[in-house]
Amino acid sequence: MRIGITCYPTFGGSGVVATELGLALAERGHCVHFISYAVPLRLTSIPPNIFFHEVQVNVYPLFQYPSYDTALSSKMVDVTLHEQLDLLHVHYAIPHATSAYLAKQILKTHGKEIKVITTLHGTDITLIGQDPNYIPSVEFGIDQSDGVTAVSDWLRTETRRIFTINREIEVIHNFIDFTRFSRKLNPLLRNRFAPNGERILIHISNFRPLKRVPEVVQIFSKVREKIPCRLLLVGDGPDRTEAEQLCRNLNLCSEVFFLGKYEAVEEILSVADVFLMPSESETFGLAALEAMACGVPVVSSDIGGLPELNIDGYSGYLCQLGNIAEYADRTLRILESDSTLDQFRVRAVNRAKEFESAHIIDKYESFYKKVLEE
Repeated sequence: MRIGITCYPTFGGSGVVATELGLALAERGHCVHFISYAVPLRLTSIPPNIFFHEVQVNVYPLFQYPSYDTALSSKMVDVTLHEQLDLLHVHYAIPHATSAYLAKQILKTHGKEIKVITTLHGTDITLIGQDPNYIPSVEFGIDQSDGVTAVSDWLRTETRRIFTINREIEVIHNFIDFTRFSRKLNPLLRNRFAPNGERILIHISNFRPLKRVPEVVQIFSKVREKIPCRLLLVGDGPDRTEAEQLCRNLNLCSEVFFLGKYEAVEEILSVADVFLMPSESETFGLAALEAMACGVPVVSSDIGGLPELNIDGYSGYLCQLGNIAEYADRTLRILESDSTLDQFRVRAVNRAKEFESAHIIDKYESFYKKVLEE
């Protein structure tokens, strides 16, 4: 099968999932062509069956804003014609679904039929997609796709609540590659952050307001009142300054480590004991899944798609949004003894195995075949 994949080439979950999907499909012998304005960050090499096509957006004095969606459609047409693609799989509705629809109509004038599959990831529906300036285009792009998937049951429900969608939406959860994400013990690295055997809490995100990074610091402060611990903050974004200032105000600077954007997150996850995710919006929680695969139990909010992933009292705990005392209490329950922590570690890995990549890639392949046959 010859597949074109379009995604945002960033650290965001949609770009990560799209890239990992393309790599997995290529390993199975499919020919995968990435079409985007830059090489996806997770595409650190170009293995066999993987190709990249850059979308060039030229700046003209007449255009106040460069037209990326039009340039993307043209590139989709070019790649489809010259690489004889069977389908276009676009990740994130805005503007990829509408660009793919335009490409499909142009291709018809060339005598070429192409199927379009759109995968919804979250904020394209729950945040940007609810902007009145985008609602008609998002709704149209989804409805005109030949196949639509969502990464959680919750997102499917939200999509149907927000938009008038006439076609079926298939739920295919995010997945994890255990060849990369597994517990890799590194005593030297752990000793760097916790030289006296302190517990290590961790948070990984893009530090946007909805991730509530300052709240992570507050949770850590309460846990620290009970047991010796350290906090690792991985990522960067608009709320970093506030989180740093909070650490100074609470006199935590020597115990909180701001590590910035760290690509090899599996290494840093492997030295952690609890993953904190107090987000106010999570469609699925890919970072939590990566933590669980590395044997790190998760203490998260109980919103969005997180209850579909994190089982309360089993792989970690679910907490009421904004209840800092509850987050701290549940974290301490996990860390109360080595035996309790070990039990949560084992169960976190077992839960993550239910989202192992091979099983999920099978679902995508079956969905592709279904759409192509229709």
